Amino acid sequence: MAAHDQDDLMQRIADLESQLAFQEDTIETLNQLVTQQARELQTLQRKMQVLGEKFQQINDRQGDTTSSPADEIPPHY
Repeated sequence: MAAHDQDDLMQRIADLESQLAFQEDTIETLNQLVTQQARELQTLQRKMQVLGEKFQQINDRQGDTTSSPADEIPPHY
C-alpha cells in the first residue's frame, strides 16, 4: 500500500471516529431529553387524574338537579 493510500485511509478513519463521537453525544443528549419529557408526562398525567377526580367530586355533590346551559331559559324571558 502506498504512503498516499495509507494517509487517505488514516484520514477516513479519523473522520469516522469524529462522526461517531458526535453521534454518541447527540444520542446521549436525546436520551436525556426523552427521560425529562417522560417525567414531565407522568407529572401531567397525575395532575390530570387529580383534576378529573375533583371534577367528579364536584359533579357528585351537585347531583342531578343541575341542567345543562342549553336547557336554561335566557335571562330576558
